[in-house]
Amino acid sequence: MNPDTPKLEALAVVLEEPERLSLQRLALTPPGDADVVVDIEWSGISTGTERLLWSGRMPPFPGMGYPLVPGYESVGHVIYAGPQAGLAVGQRVFVPGALCYGEVRGLFGGAASRVVVPAARLMPVEDSLGEQGVLLALAATAYHAIAGPSPHVELIVGHGVLGRLLARIAALGEGTRPVVWETNPVRHAGAEGYDYDVMTPDEDPRRDYRTICDMSGDAKILDSLVARMARGGEIVLAGFYHEPVSFTFPPAFMREARFRIAAEFQPSDLAAVRSLLESGRLSLDGLITHRVPAAEADSAYRTAFGDPTCLKMILDWRSIA
Repeated sequence: MNPDTPKLEALAVVLEEPERLSLQRLALTPPGDADVVVDIEWSGISTGTERLLWSGRMPPFPGMGYPLVPGYESVGHVIYAGPQAGLAVGQRVFVPGALCYGEVRGLFGGAASRVVVPAARLMPVEDSLGEQGVLLALAATAYHAIAGPSPHVELIVGHGVLGRLLARIAALGEGTRPVVWETNPVRHAGAEGYDYDVMTPDEDPRRDYRTICDMSGDAKILDSLVARMARGGEIVLAGFYHEPVSFTFPPAFMREARFRIAAEFQPSDLAAVRSLLESGRLSLDGLITHRVPAAEADSAYRTAFGDPTCLKMILDWRSIA
């Protein structure tokens, strides 16, 4: 092993089984020539896929199984770079996950104090972005769902952090003012300064939406969305659904409805979001609402999944030795 390689172990969040979480010291896979070692500063908790992992409701998925290290929203500094990595020690990078824990699965593997990861998977970010860098995954997911600023996205379902990011990106399209549905009044605030409206479905009389983007993950929502569509309209399924998704055929038939699934973000989506941030067109302000030392991970996960005032919970790893 190269004598310059740092200590290859980390304190990581480990889901041992549904609703049973601990911090464990894990050995890391030695880095190859194209890998880097990153000391994580902050990692986010996803209230979509990670909630399903934590609750045990995650459908069969590649890499699924316990014990596992979750997390795909991490930011840290490179502390070692292989000779073919193309990154420099000291660079701050966004880490979309890691698979470096031996027999402990990495799905998605970013919730740890240190990771070993191929440099090609990382994105350098400005130091000034700080903790907000954890939001790049969700911003890229939102961007991927609608392919960037769009005048065509008229209705967004859900005003969580993903829905807010989608609304902010959609509103960048010229002449666009999307509507956001949110049934929880606690989550209606937070659109100030952004060109979109938040309301409950009952407050919205429209039934001619051309493009509806669902971020709710509610498998039973399609019939109510079809009823609000214009003829030839499209519903984009951008949440993650742990139950079978179905709809009543005749109303969809009458409207010639189209359905599209938006999968995970791609490197080009990350690059596009970074460009929007650097230009000042997109802001990530007001989305991180809770911050907890990583040593308190168990309570942090429960708050993230159970407190409706929590938009984005982040773990702070900077005090972890």
